[in-house]
Amino acid sequence: MNEQLEKLLEDIGFMSPSLLEIVQGVRQTVKATAAVSLLDISETVKYGGILFSAKSAFGGVFAYKQHVSLEFSLGANFSDPHKVLEGSGKFRRHIKLTSTDDIAAKHVAEYITQALHQADK
Repeated sequence: MNEQLEKLLEDIGFMSPSLLEIVQGVRQTVKATAAVSLLDISETVKYGGILFSAKSAFGGVFAYKQHVSLEFSLGANFSDPHKVLEGSGKFRRHIKLTSTDDIAAKHVAEYITQALHQADK
Protein backbone atom coordinates (compact mmCIF):
# COMPACT_ATOMS: atom_id res chain seq x y z
CA MET A 1 0.00 0.00 0.00
CA ASN A 2 1.41 3.39 -0.87
CA GLU A 3 1.97 6.23 1.56
CA GLN A 4 -0.85 8.42 0.20
CA LEU A 5 -3.35 5.60 0.57
CA GLU A 6 -2.18 4.81 4.11
CA LYS A 7 -2.53 8.49 5.08
CA LEU A 8 -6.03 8.75 3.60
CA LEU A 9 -7.19 5.62 5.43
CA GLU A 10 -5.66 6.92 8.66
CA ASP A 11 -7.49 10.24 8.22
CA ILE A 12 -10.82 8.51 7.54
CA GLY A 13 -10.31 6.31 10.63
CA PHE A 14 -9.59 9.38 12.73
CA MET A 15 -12.73 11.08 11.40
CA SER A 16 -14.92 8.02 11.88
CA PRO A 17 -13.90 4.42 12.61
CA SER A 18 -17.27 3.22 11.29
CA LEU A 19 -16.76 5.00 7.96
CA LEU A 20 -13.29 3.44 7.71
CA GLU A 21 -14.89 0.00 8.17
CA ILE A 22 -17.23 0.70 5.26
CA VAL A 23 -14.39 1.98 3.04
CA GLN A 24 -12.28 -1.09 3.85
CA GLY A 25 -15.27 -3.36 3.17
CA VAL A 26 -15.77 -1.75 -0.24
CA ARG A 27 -12.06 -2.11 -1.04
CA GLN A 28 -12.18 -5.80 -0.10
CA THR A 29 -15.30 -6.30 -2.23
CA VAL A 30 -13.66 -4.60 -5.22
CA LYS A 31 -10.53 -6.74 -4.87
CA ALA A 32 -12.49 -9.98 -4.42
CA THR A 33 -14.77 -9.22 -7.38
CA ALA A 34 -11.79 -8.33 -9.57
CA ALA A 35 -10.03 -11.56 -8.57
CA VAL A 36 -13.05 -13.61 -9.69
CA SER A 37 -12.93 -11.77 -13.02
CA LEU A 38 -9.17 -12.41 -13.20
CA LEU A 39 -8.50 -8.67 -13.43
CA ASP A 40 -5.76 -6.69 -11.78
CA ILE A 41 -7.00 -3.47 -10.26
CA SER A 42 -5.10 -0.51 -8.96
CA GLU A 43 -6.00 2.06 -6.34
CA THR A 44 -5.05 5.72 -6.58
CA VAL A 45 -5.75 8.51 -4.11
CA LYS A 46 -7.47 11.33 -5.98
CA TYR A 47 -10.23 13.85 -5.35
CA GLY A 48 -10.18 13.01 -1.63
CA GLY A 49 -11.00 9.35 -2.17
CA ILE A 50 -9.71 6.10 -3.62
CA LEU A 51 -10.10 5.59 -7.37
CA PHE A 52 -10.19 2.09 -8.80
CA SER A 53 -8.85 1.18 -12.24
CA ALA A 54 -8.50 -1.95 -14.36
CA LYS A 55 -7.65 -1.22 -18.01
CA SER A 56 -9.40 2.08 -17.35
CA ALA A 57 -10.82 3.86 -14.31
CA PHE A 58 -14.21 2.52 -13.28
CA GLY A 59 -15.08 4.11 -9.96
CA GLY A 60 -14.05 5.14 -6.51
CA VAL A 61 -14.94 5.21 -2.86
CA PHE A 62 -15.29 8.45 -0.90
CA ALA A 63 -15.96 9.02 2.80
CA TYR A 64 -18.23 11.91 3.72
CA LYS A 65 -19.38 13.09 7.12
CA GLN A 66 -22.32 10.67 7.52
CA HIS A 67 -21.85 8.09 4.75
CA VAL A 68 -19.54 6.51 2.20
CA SER A 69 -20.24 6.89 -1.49
CA LEU A 70 -19.24 4.25 -4.02
CA GLU A 71 -19.06 6.12 -7.32
CA PHE A 72 -19.19 4.55 -10.77
CA SER A 73 -17.75 6.48 -13.73
CA LEU A 74 -20.24 4.99 -16.23
CA GLY A 75 -22.96 3.95 -13.81
CA ALA A 76 -25.69 5.48 -15.96
CA ASN A 77 -25.19 2.50 -18.29
CA PHE A 78 -25.72 -0.09 -15.55
CA SER A 79 -28.67 -2.35 -15.06
CA ASP A 80 -30.13 -1.42 -11.64
CA PRO A 81 -32.38 -4.34 -10.62
CA HIS A 82 -32.06 -3.50 -6.91
CA LYS A 83 -32.82 0.22 -7.38
CA VAL A 84 -29.82 1.38 -5.34
CA LEU A 85 -28.04 3.62 -7.84
CA GLU A 86 -28.41 7.33 -7.18
CA GLY A 87 -27.63 10.34 -9.34
CA SER A 88 -28.99 11.85 -12.51
CA GLY A 89 -25.90 13.00 -14.40
CA LYS A 90 -25.07 11.97 -17.94
CA PHE A 91 -22.58 9.24 -16.89
CA ARG A 92 -21.96 8.84 -13.16
CA ARG A 93 -24.03 7.01 -10.55
CA HIS A 94 -23.31 6.20 -6.93
CA ILE A 95 -24.42 3.98 -4.08
CA LYS A 96 -24.69 5.56 -0.65
CA LEU A 97 -23.51 3.32 2.19
CA THR A 98 -24.15 4.07 5.87
CA SER A 99 -23.07 0.74 7.39
CA THR A 100 -20.99 -2.31 6.47
CA ASP A 101 -24.27 -4.23 6.19
CA ASP A 102 -25.18 -2.01 3.22
CA ILE A 103 -22.37 -3.61 1.18
CA ALA A 104 -24.33 -6.88 1.02
CA ALA A 105 -27.82 -5.40 1.33
CA LYS A 106 -27.27 -3.09 -1.65
CA HIS A 107 -25.61 -5.84 -3.73
CA VAL A 108 -22.41 -3.84 -4.18
CA ALA A 109 -20.51 -6.77 -5.73
CA GLU A 110 -23.03 -7.00 -8.58
CA TYR A 111 -22.52 -3.34 -9.46
CA ILE A 112 -18.74 -3.66 -9.19
CA THR A 113 -18.96 -6.59 -11.63
CA GLN A 114 -20.77 -4.36 -14.12
CA ALA A 115 -18.15 -1.63 -13.65
CA LEU A 116 -15.32 -4.13 -14.16
CA HIS A 117 -16.87 -5.39 -17.41
CA GLN A 118 -16.96 -1.84 -18.72
CA ALA A 119 -13.42 -1.08 -17.53
CA ASP A 120 -12.03 -4.22 -19.17
CA LYS A 121 -13.07 -3.15 -22.67
